[in-house]
Amino acid sequence: MLTGIHSRKGLQLVVGLLLGIAFGFLLQKGGVTRYDVIIGQLLFRDFTVLKIMLSAVLTGMLGVHALKSLGLARLHPKPGSIGTSVVGGLIFGVGFGVLGYCPGTVAGAVGQGSMDALLGGVVGILIGAGLFAAVYPKIQSSVLNKGHFGEITLPELFRVHPWAVVLPVVALIVVLLVLIEKAG
Repeated sequence: MLTGIHSRKGLQLVVGLLLGIAFGFLLQKGGVTRYDVIIGQLLFRDFTVLKIMLSAVLTGMLGVHALKSLGLARLHPKPGSIGTSVVGGLIFGVGFGVLGYCPGTVAGAVGQGSMDALLGGVVGILIGAGLFAAVYPKIQSSVLNKGHFGEITLPELFRVHPWAVVLPVVALIVVLLVLIEKAG
């Protein structure tokens, strides 16, 4: 089934759209498309966003590695570097802090009719993408490739079976979720 999807680009787009709509619906139902919830997270007053994101990481990590272990999926890690991580983190952090939305929550907020997300978020994403595209050729070799570490994954780095990394991370996330919930 998955190879059938992989070979048909149009079907990939439809599946991606449907999964994106489902993701936005779940973000909205979880409450993280509301500006006050996101600002509450940034001010360390409301940990709804953190709990939802940790739950998503947990679910996605287990699902991807289960599919990989069953031979139903392959990982295609993208090459990375310290430069891309720092620049990407700064752009994401500034946008998130100033607007109060990340790209996923801004899409969900637009879907529920939030005008600040539409005007500030979508317009900001488009302007930011255009500016980044304009400066990319100038910073690609000088900034973005600094500290290049390639396509390596943590299990490859530590030379262990992937589940030797996944299971401790799952345990850590579960402990964090329990502690956050107990803290209120």
